[in-house]
Amino acid sequence: MNFAATLRSTASVAKKEFLHILRDWRVLVLILSLPPAFTLLLGHAFENTASTDTPVLLRDSDQSEQSRALVDKLKADKTFAWREIAPETPGTINLLKAGVMMKVVIPPKWGESLHDGDPQPLQLTLNGIDTTTAPQLSGEVQQVLGQFQLDSRQAMIDNLPDEVFEMGKKIPEATRKQFVSAMSPWTVTSKILYNPDLKFIDFVMPGIVGLILQLLTVTLTACTIARERESGTLAQLLVSPLSRNQIVAGKVFPHLIVSILLIAATLATGHFHFHVEYRSPMLTGLLCLLFLLCSLGTGLLISAFCQTQTQAIQFAVFYLFPVFPLSGAFAPLDQLPPGIRMLSQAFPLTHFCHAFRMVSMGQLGVSFVAGDLVFLAIGAVVTCFGAALLLRRIQD
Repeated sequence: MNFAATLRSTASVAKKEFLHILRDWRVLVLILSLPPAFTLLLGHAFENTASTDTPVLLRDSDQSEQSRALVDKLKADKTFAWREIAPETPGTINLLKAGVMMKVVIPPKWGESLHDGDPQPLQLTLNGIDTTTAPQLSGEVQQVLGQFQLDSRQAMIDNLPDEVFEMGKKIPEATRKQFVSAMSPWTVTSKILYNPDLKFIDFVMPGIVGLILQLLTVTLTACTIARERESGTLAQLLVSPLSRNQIVAGKVFPHLIVSILLIAATLATGHFHFHVEYRSPMLTGLLCLLFLLCSLGTGLLISAFCQTQTQAIQFAVFYLFPVFPLSGAFAPLDQLPPGIRMLSQAFPLTHFCHAFRMVSMGQLGVSFVAGDLVFLAIGAVVTCFGAALLLRRIQD
């Protein structure tokens, strides 16, 4: 069979698959509208990682000049939405029932302890259910307290009598310099590369794109061959002059066209709404194409293996369930244990997210993501030919 005849045979299967897609207009509308809608939803969910206006309780049991000054600094921090409670409020407050994430208590005689050389610590009670917010709140209180200490120390130095400074002049110069160094805040200078504004949305956007695309492509294509089997038309396809590769190609092509539209809509939403920049458009396009082919092939492989659409959906869910938390889509892979990190390399979404970030954020060339591209290309070939092999076994 020459190339033109092969192309016509594949096109006939593709036309039939297009009709299946267009026939159910409700599903088609959902397919086209969900990617940008999910991009907006997930994008806003991950757009900011810093906590703001977090409800917290504050009890000033000291009521001294120093405690009131600290309270003013804490209230000026936009991280917190303070709710003060009276010092004489009895009993222990349940944070969950109060609807707060933290309680800060300034103990009695706290201001006095600052002048006695044995300062009392502030008492923090944190809601540990949210393991991300609790450390942020504790660190922010510590930062405000540190700034309050620096201001208090500077005020103390400014109020020293002139005799102290005259005596200080008699101290050896080297000792004075050491004293000044010890009393001055020690700082660092930092330069952030690749994501200077530390926008989490830039890091997580490849995960959002890959998550939405893989969810739709795998679940949709997982039903294609299973649907033919349930309706009884698969046997007719298998006894036709069409080869198994032509059937698979005809099944993949319509979904590939729809998926390209979906990924374009998803990327456009991320760029125009969240201002995410995509660099190296040719390389990014190649990466997306290989990822789509790999995902579509995975769905077809599942569909060829299953007997019914219900089984296909179940297998698709079982496949996708570990992919989302272990692919590095929303958290760095370095946080995973070494064994699980090795397992995550078996998922196409892992390589898609890594390569996408290296190209878009790192501005690296094809040589730095060649391994990811090769993995996705091999995955596409293996899954598509695997589906064709399963169809051949069905016929036999």
